[in-house]
Amino acid sequence: MSLNSPKRVKSKILVVDDHEAVLDGTVNLLTKQYPEADVITAQTARGAQQQVEGAQPDLAILDLSIPEQPGDMARTETGIQLLRTLMEQYPTLNIVVQSAHVRSLVRLKPAIATHEGGFTIVDKSLPLKEMLTKVDWALQGVVYTPKEMRTGLEVKPEWLELLTLAFQEGLQDKAIAQQMNVAERTVRHYWTKVQDALGVYPEPGKNIRIQTQMRAKEEGLID
Repeated sequence: MSLNSPKRVKSKILVVDDHEAVLDGTVNLLTKQYPEADVITAQTARGAQQQVEGAQPDLAILDLSIPEQPGDMARTETGIQLLRTLMEQYPTLNIVVQSAHVRSLVRLKPAIATHEGGFTIVDKSLPLKEMLTKVDWALQGVVYTPKEMRTGLEVKPEWLELLTLAFQEGLQDKAIAQQMNVAERTVRHYWTKVQDALGVYPEPGKNIRIQTQMRAKEEGLID
């Protein structure tokens, strides 16, 4: 997984929030952080779907409590359904969920587990710098879910094979893909999932692969 700064890449970012003040504040913050990015907005689920279909953004930042269409009441279930639809139709779309209702995402846990794009979650009550961190991670393809969504260490067989091939046989991703008979993109997808399960995320000055190896050893997944 590349850890190059996404700020140098021309990105298209969609922000979905029905509160105009929050929407404007998020857009201003993103424009300063990513001056080359094209930031577009939507205030309803229907508008968000139209923007994704038409603009094909690299990243979608979604609030969960939104109305289906103008004039409707904002409901968390509307955002959950929008998120479910986007993950089904755009499996590689990078997503940041920015909401005060992150606990409700537990019902989407299976869909999040199979999503191929970056997927991060940030509570609206946290400082704005936390949101920018999660945006940066999502653009890198990182998966981050809150600790309460990671009850117990659940590791799939293919993740264990990945760890063994990488750290005990010393193979790089291309060779791992050939050994596992999967696409190299699938190998990168496995990395994001196992790193989220282990609670390993990008940190300045630290090699994420080395951190993953250390945590995997601590959990007894590799020798």
